[in-house]
Amino acid sequence: MWLQQFLDVQLLHQLVHTDIKHRLRLLKHLTSLRNPGKMYLLNLLHPKPTPVQLQIKGELDLSSFNPHGISVYTDETDDNIYVFVVNHPDDASQVEIFRFVAEDTLEHLKTITHPLLHRYVLYIYVSDISDHEIDVFERKKGEKLEFIKSVDVGSSCDNIEVDQKTGDLWMGCHPNLMKMVTYDPKDPPGSEVLKIKNIHSENPVVSLEYGDDGKVLMVSTVATPYKGKLLIGSVFHKALYCDLK
Repeated sequence: MWLQQFLDVQLLHQLVHTDIKHRLRLLKHLTSLRNPGKMYLLNLLHPKPTPVQLQIKGELDLSSFNPHGISVYTDETDDNIYVFVVNHPDDASQVEIFRFVAEDTLEHLKTITHPLLHRYVLYIYVSDISDHEIDVFERKKGEKLEFIKSVDVGSSCDNIEVDQKTGDLWMGCHPNLMKMVTYDPKDPPGSEVLKIKNIHSENPVVSLEYGDDGKVLMVSTVATPYKGKLLIGSVFHKALYCDLK
């Protein structure tokens, strides 16, 4: 176990100090050290939420399944629930479409690949890890980006989750990036979850929604709210389920 953690730390250290091409190669190698990915269902409104592994049926190569992000869509005409999963098998990037069946099954419907595949959005949010800022860009015609502003957040933020109802940005962040890279179990890297309200106003509000010195959760990378609950993910530790106050 300690050897695997040491190798992971060495790879993460190289990721910070190499160019994009080498980062992709290292990420591929880091992924190859892991077991195939799985999908879980978690009822955040249950008094004692417990992850339930979903069975995946259909023509999908589960040996190379490497989920990276998910979105859920409910068809109001027939109440069918569809799950869209970003998948990185081997060196590829694609989207898998599933239909949720019964209580614990995902039926694989199709795989979508395209070099120009993206979700249309008006604004693009980019985390500037080194400067501790969130950069805001507006999409223009002709696939151009116009820089709008930078918002100082005081932390190295990883993934950004946009609340579709409020427009708030939720971010899993690293209060000390070097502690993550040089990982020491006796002095673990901490976690932060930040929220930005009214990011397009003259006075965006940045708030700390969760903070920990690494004793409970190490290396938070993503956070998503749901009806008064908060689920926080980590790059190599565990997930944390919280009540929002």
